[in-house]
Amino acid sequence: MGASGFDSRRHALAVCLVAAFMSGLDVSIVNVALPSIREGLGATEDGLQWTLSGYALTFGLLLIPAGRLGDARSRRAIFMFGVALFTLASAACGFAGNMPLLITARLVQGMAAGMLNPQVSGLIQQMFQGYERARAFGVLGATIGLSTTAGPLIGGALVSAFGPDYGWRWVFLVNLPIGIALLPLAYRVLPAPRPTAVSRDGRRRESMDPVGVLLLGVGIAGLLLPFIQRHQWEGGTKWLLIPAAFTVLAGFVAWERVHPREPLVNLFLFRKRSYSLGSAIALFYFAGFTGIFFTFTLYLQSGLHYSPLMAGLSITPFALGSASASVVGGRLVSRAGRRVVAVGLTTVIVGLCATMAATALVPGQGVGLATALPLLAAGVGSGLVISPNQAIALSEVLPEGGGSAAGVLQTGQRLGSAIGIAAAGSTFFGSLADGWPTAFRHGLLVVLLFVAIALAAAVYDLIRTYRSAPRDQR
Repeated sequence: MGASGFDSRRHALAVCLVAAFMSGLDVSIVNVALPSIREGLGATEDGLQWTLSGYALTFGLLLIPAGRLGDARSRRAIFMFGVALFTLASAACGFAGNMPLLITARLVQGMAAGMLNPQVSGLIQQMFQGYERARAFGVLGATIGLSTTAGPLIGGALVSAFGPDYGWRWVFLVNLPIGIALLPLAYRVLPAPRPTAVSRDGRRRESMDPVGVLLLGVGIAGLLLPFIQRHQWEGGTKWLLIPAAFTVLAGFVAWERVHPREPLVNLFLFRKRSYSLGSAIALFYFAGFTGIFFTFTLYLQSGLHYSPLMAGLSITPFALGSASASVVGGRLVSRAGRRVVAVGLTTVIVGLCATMAATALVPGQGVGLATALPLLAAGVGSGLVISPNQAIALSEVLPEGGGSAAGVLQTGQRLGSAIGIAAAGSTFFGSLADGWPTAFRHGLLVVLLFVAIALAAAVYDLIRTYRSAPRDQR
């Protein structure tokens, strides 16, 4: 392909990355603004919880159906609709005068993020091949890692700059100029939809599978709700939703197997070891990945009384390590494959163990500085996990199914995040009687367990690959 073709794909990738950064930022940027929202709108604990968890819930619910719709019709159209809806919802959040309006706007904002994110992965699948695709996923991984980890820093800076009365509003309003600029650029540089989209039997591919969407939505909601409402929903009744959700998801799988037309999820993908193990690694790693920030931010702000800005700065080394290593990981994965992911997971474990040791050796206000180098190492490891694992998981997926396959992968990430925050958070709060430092280290042990499970899956894949290779190629 000529230079002009490469430039057009590079511009399209830039648009996708900005959208991914914008939606990823809103996963974590709101955390540091919660105290200001409580004062400004008189929010209750339930209201603050839904401000966070409502976004995560609707984000996870829309990933697979939106990815499927983009594959079937037009990724560019779904992407632009998602950006427009995200921008409008951000404005509604920023100008909200009460908590019901803010929560509703956050639910819509999560839906919009769930619509546009699988289009980004699907467009990368469509526009790039081989080594270039791995590099593109590397840059995407860097963007997602940077947006998630930079959220507390950017949110803390906005709250500090505009004060407690208006700072939390700018946490949402900062999305407006970005979204407005993205829309015309997306229409100009993203690939236009193909004139025909047909299913495997030669007929025009259906946009949606209503029964499948309903079953999948109910199942995912049933899995997520007990975790994101673990503190607000008292008693053990909420956990009964989990076996009920698995029952509904089993019904979804049965339906997809007998559905005569194009299914919502191509279940044959899970017969490919690259995709099934990649999905498992993503689920367990994100369970640990997000638990790090949740417990560390609580420790710094509530336990050590760091300001929102200082708490964000303390997490920045992880963000810098992750962003830089993601680009390198994207270049290495085409040659080293799953070995890159295994090395990354091992590095994360070493970095987190060093972080745990640093909090014991340097207690008190010096924790932020003492953990900088260990968190940098853990961030480097994280950068070698997220984007290379996504590139490997999607390597055998045909471009026309890239959106829905990426939607399944990202749904696993959202589910893992909810489980990880619930498990690490419950352990953290359950250990507070022994002091904040001990509670943080106990929460970190849960994080390490999830990362170790992800490493076991990566090592299993390496062993299977080694045994299946011809003797002279081992």
